[in-house]
Amino acid sequence: MNERPICTEEKRSPGKLVLPSLVISNFAAQLPALLVGLLLIDIAQTFGQPVGIAGQIRTLAMSLGVIFAMLMGVLSVRFKHKSLLVVGLLLYSLAALGCGFAPNFSFMLVAYSMAGVAAAMVSPMSLTLVGEHFTQEKRGGAIGWIAAAALSYVIGSPVIGAIADFGGWRTAFLAYVLPVILLGLLLAAKSIPSAPHGRESTISLKDYSEGFKGVFSNRSADACLAGSALSGAAWMAILIYGPSFFRQRFLMSTGFVSIIVLVAALCYTFGSLVSGRYDKKVGRKLMTVLGAFSAGIFTISYASLSDLGLSLAVFFLGCLFAGMRYVASTGLTVEQVPRFRGTMMSINHASIALGDALGSGIGGLALLLSGYGGMAICLGSMGIAAATVFQFLAIDPTRTEARGHS
Repeated sequence: MNERPICTEEKRSPGKLVLPSLVISNFAAQLPALLVGLLLIDIAQTFGQPVGIAGQIRTLAMSLGVIFAMLMGVLSVRFKHKSLLVVGLLLYSLAALGCGFAPNFSFMLVAYSMAGVAAAMVSPMSLTLVGEHFTQEKRGGAIGWIAAAALSYVIGSPVIGAIADFGGWRTAFLAYVLPVILLGLLLAAKSIPSAPHGRESTISLKDYSEGFKGVFSNRSADACLAGSALSGAAWMAILIYGPSFFRQRFLMSTGFVSIIVLVAALCYTFGSLVSGRYDKKVGRKLMTVLGAFSAGIFTISYASLSDLGLSLAVFFLGCLFAGMRYVASTGLTVEQVPRFRGTMMSINHASIALGDALGSGIGGLALLLSGYGGMAICLGSMGIAAATVFQFLAIDPTRTEARGHS
């Protein structure tokens, strides 16, 4: 009978290149979304679509990501997590290639949708590999560094902006996004061990449903999933529609907006690293609630301000607290159901992808009906709702265990 190993919670010694490989893989995986957010207006103009309609490129991708992430809950039991990560990066490269040569909007939708499937593989498998190769004390820092792959925005924004000014958004896909993804693919394939270290227990293939039951029967795990979905929806107000807001409201050039995205990425990265360093001391749950609530408030506010300086300051604060929330909530989620961590993180990605799809879709509709202010209020309120869910329904198992042993 075929069996898939499940590692136990004991000290491991990951290779020196495991974390850098995961960081670079996630760095590369964020580039398609960066390009679409930064150059959404240009893509819309190429295909003769309104910005709100063009934003549905991401909606379809994330919708497919939701479906495939649930399938990953099964695949993560059957196949090696490293193999799934590598296949995901390969799909990202195909998505970038297809977008670069898309002859019409329909083809663009289909090509970019592969990025949604790829995201359902790369993100949860990266976090699952952290759970396998790093001890509990080191996971927060590792997740913080993976989230700091948002530095792809710091590096990628000016590069993509410059390439787009020279050769258009298609050239940016082919000359920058695709090569970096292929680099991440090579590093992941060469540097990440195929199996975790230490003693292993097993789970038979006939018990696939056990992982789903273990997740969905846990109220705290369910709360983390719901909070992740709501937070993901709120983040779309910044990630997808933020650059277009500054371009249209304040008549900024693509190059100037790329600088704004660069600073926003630095703020997000700083928040990620701060959370990764202090979330265990402060508490993952408290850090999650603080990050989600604050990000929601600042998201609501930035599109309602007529002063550019104030709007930018609030926008950047929203990014900082969003980074804090992501790392803290991911650390909280990865500890919920340790035995079925691959399934938990796959379902968590499905929740985030669902939130992204809802955020892109609802945000695009709100943008068409009531402008950027209505879009920000609608999506930012979801961030506040996420904070409420985390506060009243989620628990931190590591804190509970600590109290139990004291």
